[in-house]
Amino acid sequence: MSRLWTGRQPTVNPFAFPRGPVGRLVGWLMARTNTDENAEAAEVLDVRPGECVLEVGHGPGRLVTLLARDPRVSVIGIDPSPEMTRMALRHNAELVQSGRLRLWRATAARTGVDDAEVDALISVNTVAMWPDLDAGLTELHRVLRLGGRLVITWHRRPRSLALAEEKLQRIEAALRQRFVTVARDDTAHSVIFRARRADREESAG
Repeated sequence: MSRLWTGRQPTVNPFAFPRGPVGRLVGWLMARTNTDENAEAAEVLDVRPGECVLEVGHGPGRLVTLLARDPRVSVIGIDPSPEMTRMALRHNAELVQSGRLRLWRATAARTGVDDAEVDALISVNTVAMWPDLDAGLTELHRVLRLGGRLVITWHRRPRSLALAEEKLQRIEAALRQRFVTVARDDTAHSVIFRARRADREESAG
């Protein structure tokens, strides 16, 4: 975690880019170890009926299932890993068939989502693995509707996965350059960043 956001995809890290048999094992582990973090982040995001939600880095597809539990909500999930996309499609086959969930391969910096298409956006335990923090946040600002809200989290536990304070401050500063009402909360499981896009086309200040 010492060298982040270098502009290159961290393909050596199996958690950053799961693939092959090891990738399937990683997906299995994430599905079982991120349950509390997913639930915590979803509660903070507080998805509302009629909204369109984007998850960046859906992994094995457990959080998109949770986000889509209200039939009045539509969900988009993106992930750069073909292995994770396949796992998420298998786990959510009925939701995908119904049209309420759309999944495809993409990155934080290139989501494939239209301008101002989503009301809310969430990313759990992926921000430190983005190749470019600024490019990712600029893209997420673009796809959020005016007044839309964003939740990004990273591990607090175990300490071996936690980010140094300077890295957390860099995330917060990058959010403040693009969004309004930025806040950071430390919970038992995660560091959670919350932000909202301005209600009008103007600088977040």
